[in-house]
Amino acid sequence: MNAPESDLAAARALANASREPPWVLVVDDEQRSLEAMRRTLDEEFRVLTAPDAEAARGMLERHAIQVVLCDQRMPGLSGVEFFKQIREAWPDVVRILVSGYTDSQDIIAGVNEAGIFQYVLKPWTPEHLLATVRSAVEASSLQHGLQRLELDLRAGPRALQQRRELKLREVRRAYDFERIVRAPGSPLDAVCALAERVARYDLSALILGESGTGKELLARAIHCASPRVAGPFVVVNCGAVPDTLLETELFGHKRGSFTGAVEDRIGLFQQADGGTIFLDEVGDTSTAFQVKLLRVLQEGEVRPVGSSRTLPVDVRVIAATHRDLDAAMRQGSFREDLFYRIAGVCLELPPLRERPGDIVAIAEQLLADVSAELGRPVSGLDADCRAVLMGYPWPGNIRELRNELARALALSDEMQLPARALSRRLLQGQTGAVASSAALPASGRLQQRLDAVEAMILRETMLRLQWNKTQAAAELGLSRMGLRAKLQRFGLESPT
Repeated sequence: MNAPESDLAAARALANASREPPWVLVVDDEQRSLEAMRRTLDEEFRVLTAPDAEAARGMLERHAIQVVLCDQRMPGLSGVEFFKQIREAWPDVVRILVSGYTDSQDIIAGVNEAGIFQYVLKPWTPEHLLATVRSAVEASSLQHGLQRLELDLRAGPRALQQRRELKLREVRRAYDFERIVRAPGSPLDAVCALAERVARYDLSALILGESGTGKELLARAIHCASPRVAGPFVVVNCGAVPDTLLETELFGHKRGSFTGAVEDRIGLFQQADGGTIFLDEVGDTSTAFQVKLLRVLQEGEVRPVGSSRTLPVDVRVIAATHRDLDAAMRQGSFREDLFYRIAGVCLELPPLRERPGDIVAIAEQLLADVSAELGRPVSGLDADCRAVLMGYPWPGNIRELRNELARALALSDEMQLPARALSRRLLQGQTGAVASSAALPASGRLQQRLDAVEAMILRETMLRLQWNKTQAAAELGLSRMGLRAKLQRFGLESPT
């Protein structure tokens, strides 16, 4: 093992040791005093005891002891003399002298010759003794932390670079485009392929889509696939902050520049230097603010409010909006020059109702996440629940889907989430756009595949209308007899 590797191994050993309760050694020739200190300390620390200095030395050789409490007056070596030996052999051990005598010479010798950390007088109180040992352990931990830093530095740039690369790989895996949940053949495939292709180039990007479609998730995936992955990813919702505050939020301000500015503030553009800033709902900003934002993007520098100096910033801008910016530009509420500055490449996320094949895959992932958050185990969605989810148009997109699953999970005690746990709004909602795409067989004759579509539409309609055959027949344009025949043909029966 070469030197950097051995240093890294030592650093790991120190880190692992810090996770265990620290060892504390108590040395006293009076058994009652020894037991009293042990009982006081052993709830928080691993405590060893020794009746004299010789026995204590043996324990110091066998255990990684961080703190030693020693009585001053003992047969043989005194506490100060013993601490002088410890200072030479185990200099990192924190030393606390305990004595029933207030001899100033002992105190002076303890500080000057033995380097004691604290001096505890008998009779001590449990609270004071615990507080003293806690402080000693904290001092020891700080010392070990400095040692770890020194070992890290001695490990050399190569080892630190390897750690950095490992962390970056973990980040890329966590936010990879493949982690954006979708079914095979999803309309998102083309969007993700384009985003992944342009991510490697330092182009601005504009993500269009309704609220709740996952624009921030796509922006983060772009950042993590770009050369800027080691830099910060800063998010700001422009629509949630008034113009007067948005300027200071993004560009910063100087102390005294306005009422309430009691200190300098670093803006989010500066915080994102070297990385990516995500301007969500940029279409909600005023034209006055858009002028200021355009200047920052053109010049690559910001001027904090109240400052006469500009500061250079190096950021990639990814913007997003749910608004129709073409219509906004025609109406004059969004500047064309800003649009062309932020729209280096446009990515449009389709709403959930236009990709019904993704609904079940997304719902299962969200259900697993919500289950973990609520501590409520669940095995998945039952068939009726999937049918209802796929038949609903989801105007609130993924955000609405998540809220609905969380509510249903809280109200249901079953391992498979049933359709009846869903809200009445879903059960009475409109049928979504050909919600059968995920249920289509991968192969088979045309009639078999059409039967699968028909069966799913029937199931979704009956569930939504709570098995009211009169309403279902009227909606589907069937007679009651014809509806009954189809339900029997596909084996669809009311659960009640």
